[in-house]
Amino acid sequence: MADMMRIKAFSEGHSSFDDVLVLPYEKRQKSRLRVQLVSGAEVGVTLPRGTVLRGGDALLSEDGKVIAVEAQPEKVSRVVSDDALLLTRAAYHLGNRHVPLSISKDGLSYLQDHVLDEMVLQLGLTVHYKTAPFEPESGAYGGGHSHT
Repeated sequence: MADMMRIKAFSEGHSSFDDVLVLPYEKRQKSRLRVQLVSGAEVGVTLPRGTVLRGGDALLSEDGKVIAVEAQPEKVSRVVSDDALLLTRAAYHLGNRHVPLSISKDGLSYLQDHVLDEMVLQLGLTVHYKTAPFEPESGAYGGGHSHT
């Protein structure tokens, strides 16, 4: 454990990386992690509470290595419609359940959950299933990180 890499900060302005950290959304929400990089190296991550890692972020290890963050592909439910009212209703009901959502002009995405899928179907929408990186909205109060 003494030789485990430690990360405590974000890094800015890098075009090359020493390693890559691939995590699902559930783990990217945690500010304290013990995980493995793509190379197999073990790393301890300690970031400010409330930090959410996003695909494309860069982290700086205590020994100066720059680590790229990638969002791991996950099972996602995607709801698409030309009916803005239906999408708004679905967003309202999902938000009322505090479901993290990725929002686009023509649809909503959330981590697959058969109960949520059934609710959306009952609203009159169709659910499409795919495997993709999940990057939900950070929320009205920031919820992400500031890189400071």
